[in-house]
Amino acid sequence: MKILFLPIDNRPVCYQLAEMIADIHKGIKLILPPKEYLGDLRKISDTSNLMLWFEEKLTEDIDAAVLSLDTIAYGGLIPSRRSNDTFEDIKSRLGKLKVLIKKSGIKVYAFSSIMRISNNNVNEEEKAYWNLYGEKIFKYSYETDKCGKAETDVPNEIINDYLNTRNRNFRINKMYLEWQKENIFEKLIFSKDDCAEYGLNVREAKELEALGGQTKTGADEIPLTLLASVLPDSIKVSTEYSEPDSINLISNYEDVSIEQSVKGQLKLAGCEITERNKADIILYVNNFVNHQGEIVMKHPTKQFCKIWTEPDKPYIIADVRNANGADNNFVEQIIKTGLSDLFYGYSGWNTSANTLGSLICAMKFIYSAKSSNQFDIEAFKRLQTVRFLDDWAYQANVRQQLSNPDNKELTSKMNLFEIQIAKILNTKISARYTFPWNRLFEVEIELN
Repeated sequence: MKILFLPIDNRPVCYQLAEMIADIHKGIKLILPPKEYLGDLRKISDTSNLMLWFEEKLTEDIDAAVLSLDTIAYGGLIPSRRSNDTFEDIKSRLGKLKVLIKKSGIKVYAFSSIMRISNNNVNEEEKAYWNLYGEKIFKYSYETDKCGKAETDVPNEIINDYLNTRNRNFRINKMYLEWQKENIFEKLIFSKDDCAEYGLNVREAKELEALGGQTKTGADEIPLTLLASVLPDSIKVSTEYSEPDSINLISNYEDVSIEQSVKGQLKLAGCEITERNKADIILYVNNFVNHQGEIVMKHPTKQFCKIWTEPDKPYIIADVRNANGADNNFVEQIIKTGLSDLFYGYSGWNTSANTLGSLICAMKFIYSAKSSNQFDIEAFKRLQTVRFLDDWAYQANVRQQLSNPDNKELTSKMNLFEIQIAKILNTKISARYTFPWNRLFEVEIELN
């Protein structure tokens, strides 16, 4: 099977992670664009060359395509919030994409973001004025949705620019729904990135749903969840929570409970939720009590209190007790007890949706590969090595010890964790560490 895959941007979790997951299945070839065509924190994607790449690859015998529509529309997820292009400019670019899809007849699994509203005065991923008015714009959005109207002292020209950008993106999303009526997409998802209980983004999501659209909390993991849904395998999954009395709590940066998040990710990936005795796979969820913790923000949560007994079926582990990194106590228990031959994967990065979507995608590739004798165990070990090095060693530990992106210091500190990870995965680790966006938020890990 050949699958075209157009990421949001060039971050490791958007580009490298998809590649590593696909490598597990020897019978699947994932075709990605040259990395230099994709955008980063400051650079927008090269949409002209991406369109040429897409057109060229469609001449091959392709089975499906997973497309991040923001990449063509705006040049990436971050540019979707910053771009000053007009609606007509964006519509023109997308019109060419539509023609190529219709001509090829290929099955397209696509997603587009509903523009987020971050609750801070940080303009790293937003327009320049966010450093002065971000929190006030968030409050204006929240109150407008909750109460129907809101007062604000944000200057008119700023609030108008913000609302015009939102409206442009919303019009583009409604245009995709018109495309869907023409059967352009096999599946179309609108992502709810960094949500709260109320907001203009929440209102837009409800309007898109009323028009027949499908929305999903999350963002970066959705292309992976769509990739999982391309595989025809039907997998029955049973879920078990470390804190079963707290499954109704809402994770940071999300607007649905952790139980709803789990169910939504499994459903979108094409999995069936069932009882343990009927399940093919067990999904263990290390969830939180009271509130989700976040080590990097110095927001603690109740420490882990339970480790699962030796499983009798294949299992995967979603570590969502904290946002942006693993639960140290939990991983230490994993290291102490070890991982059985039935272990199919661990994940604990960024938001709960990010963790779940990427983990379930990998699980489906592993299951499909093993069912067809196409499983590459070394590729599986490489994937899990990176997840433990990133989610546990870096995000939950080393990141807190760094004051700036220093590759030498990073490498020195990461080496201390390699021995433990190599032991539980029965592998050897030789890794190169870099900061791809020259910031502490993400690290890239290349295994030799």
